[in-house]
Amino acid sequence: MLQRSYRVIGVLGMTALTWMAMPVGSAAQEPGTVVERDARVQGHTYVFEETGEEMPYALFVPSGYDTAREWPLIVALHGLGRPYDWMMGYDGFIDFAERDGYIVVSPLGYDPQGWYGSRGYGNPAGGGRGGAQSTLPDNLGELSEQDVMNVLEIARDGFNIDESRIYLWGHSMGGAGTYHLAARYPDIWAGLAVAAPAPPRESIDQIALFSEIPVLVLHGDQDSIVPVEGSRTWVARMRELGMQHLYIEVPGGDHSLFVREDPETLARVFSFFNIVGKDQRGVR
Repeated sequence: MLQRSYRVIGVLGMTALTWMAMPVGSAAQEPGTVVERDARVQGHTYVFEETGEEMPYALFVPSGYDTAREWPLIVALHGLGRPYDWMMGYDGFIDFAERDGYIVVSPLGYDPQGWYGSRGYGNPAGGGRGGAQSTLPDNLGELSEQDVMNVLEIARDGFNIDESRIYLWGHSMGGAGTYHLAARYPDIWAGLAVAAPAPPRESIDQIALFSEIPVLVLHGDQDSIVPVEGSRTWVARMRELGMQHLYIEVPGGDHSLFVREDPETLARVFSFFNIVGKDQRGVR
């Protein structure tokens, strides 16, 4: 198990967090192979009504699932260019979900470059101008957001979900999507968690639209892809708004491996979700 020191800055008018990491023997999965390698992770598809295309998503259901009671749900949003099951392969993720009893769904977001609507409802790269982006629809952002909401509804329809405990978690591009979808649908989410989030700088005002939702922000201070200053600025705004939030800055942490291959960091997401819910809103 990696040993780290963490810089923790936050405001939580709730029970103190207890970090409970656990040893995990399996290595991180290679891209696109989680469903094949881990029998606990299911690969599914559905037909996207607006386009008629088959869209993939990954699903994890705890082994003790029982329809007689309600279960919490995590919607996991991957980073730029990653496959739909990428988040399920983070070292320890499925073990923590099994331990704590979370159903998890991980949508593609229509396309690996869709940004979940966080960069607008058009094509984030400017529509049909050059490269791989030229083959993608002009309303890529809109479709990317809708795919997430479609998969959320599939989970709600198919399982006995606790509507007071639906959580959104994203890494990098997925962190930008988490902020965006929290602002768009604030009544759905009981808590948010982001790692190295990459929202557009000008979208910071959207924080006010989800100011009642508890937020966990994780960022490595050596991130060369999404500089940590962005999260520092967003967290400062959360503080100004009096939001329930927790900011953990990881000394020496990079953009990806600090959470993808470090169960001790990833454990914080589950510890956070274990203590926040809609019944905590407004508690300071």
